[in-house]
Amino acid sequence: MKLTGHILIIDDEAPLRQTLVRILQQAGFQVTSAEDGEQGLSFIQTTNFDLVFMDLRMPGMAGLEVLKIIHASHPNLPVVLFTAQPDLTSAVEALRNGATDYLLKPLKPQVLIERAQSILASQQRENRKREIVLQIEALQAELKSLSSGNTEPLRTPSVGADRFLKRGSLVLDLHKRCLIVHEQSVNIPPTSFDYLLVLARHSPDVVDYQTLVAEAQGYQTDAREAQELTKWHIHQLRQAVEEDAREPSILINVRGTGYRLVAD
Repeated sequence: MKLTGHILIIDDEAPLRQTLVRILQQAGFQVTSAEDGEQGLSFIQTTNFDLVFMDLRMPGMAGLEVLKIIHASHPNLPVVLFTAQPDLTSAVEALRNGATDYLLKPLKPQVLIERAQSILASQQRENRKREIVLQIEALQAELKSLSSGNTEPLRTPSVGADRFLKRGSLVLDLHKRCLIVHEQSVNIPPTSFDYLLVLARHSPDVVDYQTLVAEAQGYQTDAREAQELTKWHIHQLRQAVEEDAREPSILINVRGTGYRLVAD
């Protein structure tokens, strides 16, 4: 089944903006475009979007500033930033401020389509999970009301062993998609969680850059772009799981090849 969704593109370069609109429309998506951050935010206030693609460097309101405003008012709206000038500092700051992903120009049409499909499929799954949780809570409340004469607490459904993936002090909750380190919940961006999940499943083996991108983000890319994308997410993860991110002992780089997780 072809995924659909309403995508907003924010970019000050008119030719690129028009090309992206055409590519995504041909893939079956509904697309709206904005020429700058201010116009994009205006559209978001009046229209429900499922995904935002936005240039990081724009005149006027910068992409990071727009991202912060979007994330504050619409925390569940995925935002993918792209730029022609890769910058680790900007990428990490973007991820910390709620960006879902970071792509390099020139954008490849197939990569753009596959990334949109992957994000929207993930959103669809998460929305369905939230619906199920709400339904369960409503049924439990109704059951408690009907059983008001019984003082015994309601028994919650048993959780399958496949909910948690444990590697040393790291525990990945696959249902809530959150990370627990030393029994403390740690917030990490959704895409970074996917990278950690891939490394945890392969641990302690080395996972090459392109495999990491393919399994975590759902699309193929060349070795250079894969290495850059992976580097940003690993940097983010090291801030969350390492005692000293400058001297990592858990997320290990195998130079020129990829990364491995050593946590047992």
